[in-house]
This record gives sequence, C-alpha cells and structure tokens, in this order.
Amino acid sequence: MSKQKQAQLRKDVMPFAKSQTKTSIIQLFNTILPFFALWFLAYQSLSISFWLSLLFSIGAAGFMIRTFIIFHDCAHQSFFKSKKWNTIFGTITGVITHFAYEKWKREHSIHHATSGNLDKRGIGDIWVMTVEEYEEAGKWERLKYRLYRNPLIMFGLGPLSLFLLDNRFNRKGAKKKERMNTYLINGLLVAIYCLIGFTLGWHVLLLVQLPIIYVAGMLGIWLFYVQHQFEDSYFENESEWDYVKAAVDGSSYYKLPRWLEWMTGSIGYHHVHHLAPRVPNYSLEKAHESTPPLHQATTITLKSSLESIRFRLYDEKKKTFVTFREMKAQLNEKHQPSTD
Repeated sequence: MSKQKQAQLRKDVMPFAKSQTKTSIIQLFNTILPFFALWFLAYQSLSISFWLSLLFSIGAAGFMIRTFIIFHDCAHQSFFKSKKWNTIFGTITGVITHFAYEKWKREHSIHHATSGNLDKRGIGDIWVMTVEEYEEAGKWERLKYRLYRNPLIMFGLGPLSLFLLDNRFNRKGAKKKERMNTYLINGLLVAIYCLIGFTLGWHVLLLVQLPIIYVAGMLGIWLFYVQHQFEDSYFENESEWDYVKAAVDGSSYYKLPRWLEWMTGSIGYHHVHHLAPRVPNYSLEKAHESTPPLHQATTITLKSSLESIRFRLYDEKKKTFVTFREMKAQLNEKHQPSTD
C-alpha cells in the first residue's frame, strides 16, 4: 500500500471519529446498570446456591468487559467530547473494572504508538520474542518466556496478576496526576471491599467477587492477545515500521456472533480501532463497513482464533508466528552438518 493510499485510508475513517453524547449515555445505562444488577443478584442468590450465584457472576463478568470498553474509550478521549467527562467516567469505570485510569491511559497510548515495532516492545503489549532472540537467550530467559506464553499461566494466573499487581502500583517516576489517580482508585476499591466484607462476610465477598474479576480478566487478556497474535501479524524494525500497516495488518478483525460483538463493545474491529483510536466503540462497525480497503484485514473467527494459542515466537525472516516445535525443527535443520 502506497503512502498516498495509507493517508487516504486514515482520512476515510476520520468522519467516524466523533463521539455522540446521547449514544454514550445510553451505553452507560445499558452496561453499568446490568452489571450492578447481576452483581447484586450474585450476592443475593448465594443463600440459595453457589452455582446459581456463579451464573450471575459470569454474567456480571461479561458486563465488566463491556464496562472496560467504555473505560478504554475514555482513555482515548473518544467516549465524550469533553476531556473532563472522559476523565470522570474513566475513573468511575476504572473502579468497576479495577484498572488505574491515568496509568493505563499512558501505557495504552504507548501500545498504539509502537504496536508491531520490534524495536519498541515492552510497554502495554504482550511479550513477543523473535526466533533469533530466543535462540540467543539464556536458559533462564527462555524458561521465563515459556512460562509467560503458557496458556495456563497467561490465562490462569494472568488475571490475578493484572488486578492485584499490575494495576495497583505506579511506575517509578510517574507524574503526580497519574500517581494520585491510582491512589484514588485503590482507596475506593479498599473501601468498597471492606464495606462488603464487614457487612456480608469475607467469604461471601470471595465467592462472588473472585469469579467476576477472574472470568473478566481471563476474557480480557484473551481479547487483547488474539487480536495481535495471529499467524501473519505485522512486525517490523523501526526503520521499516509503518503506523497504518501496523494498524491494518497487525490487528485482526475478530468476527464474533452478534451478541458477543455487542458484549465486547465491537472491539473485534481492532484494525479500525488501531487505525483511528478516536472512533468510539459504537462507530467501529460503521467505519469498517463504509471503508472497503478495511475489508481486506485479517479476519478470524471464534474457531480459527483458538489456533493462536499455539503461536509462541515471531519469525522475522518468514514474517509469521511459529510454534516452539516449528522453531526447534528450524534450528535443528540450520545446525545440521552439510552433506556437500
């Protein structure tokens, strides 16, 4: 794609990068109210059956994901026209989703500015090593990477690390605004948990809250993972990296059933989102449908997305993700003595 066509593609999408106050307010009501309704029912039904409560908790986790999409749009300043209201509702939804708003906003902006750039990895993204880097790494670094990329670790322990560690502490050198926002959200969460724990019992809190944040965290990590970790995803070094190509070729169109698309705030149109982050979630589908070149983006389905679990390393030469087994076979072939 030429630079001219890339510029035109971004220009074609920009008319959709406008928040609609009425639509945003409606989304607040049809997302946050159902979340709290299911959250309340999860607590109330514990006296009947844990399994009934668990069903309500799983439903609440789904709406926590949808609440996160609102949080996400606020971080991009795309949910409301006003920066003030984006900050207010970003912080409120940050409490609901257990994410530190200002901290995450900064990290996520870096993710957008560097996605697919091999020379600028490490902030706001999934850890990716190239085949060459893995080959040169020591045993301890290889072990850490293998554990990190193991599905049981990533989707099993990942949610707990995300909620209990990653979003609870500020980075060294964080600005005052960022630090204070994290302290505010942490303080509100502690107050809410103490109120529930001392009022209803700590075991009740654990039986309801843990499934909600665990299921939501697991699904959230999966969505973030699968939309950049597909077989022919885009990765280039700084000298060759291009923002538009990284957006369109390095982000997938995750084609989901309509109800899942609604629950996940249309974030499956991830290629559109990376191309124009100011497009609010409720306009992503329209932007995609109205821009024919975007129809060429890599499309994955629920079934095909499961294959991404196998991918572990990025092969710079072949421009594709490979499994550990494929990498090992390549290295064995590389190191075999010549028969010439």
